[in-house]
Amino acid sequence: MSNNDIMKKLRVALKFTDDDIIKVLLLADFKVTKNEISAIFRNDDHPNFKPCGDQILRNFLNGLIIYKRGPRPPKAPKQDPA
Repeated sequence: MSNNDIMKKLRVALKFTDDDIIKVLLLADFKVTKNEISAIFRNDDHPNFKPCGDQILRNFLNGLIIYKRGPRPPKAPKQDPA
């Protein structure tokens, strides 16, 4: 199963539009254009098809965690047991 297949299945399961995917990627500080997103979801025999790289999938999954759970709380500084 390719990264493109994973992105397609997640898009359908979550009922996301291209704009939703862009917003989730921005949560992970990853900027991508709508044209790049639409190229990922094209059929692999289409001339404008683009394979989904590991970086896009990784950042989408990280952004999805932030989208669903919220941002990670800051760590409390360790105190010395004195």
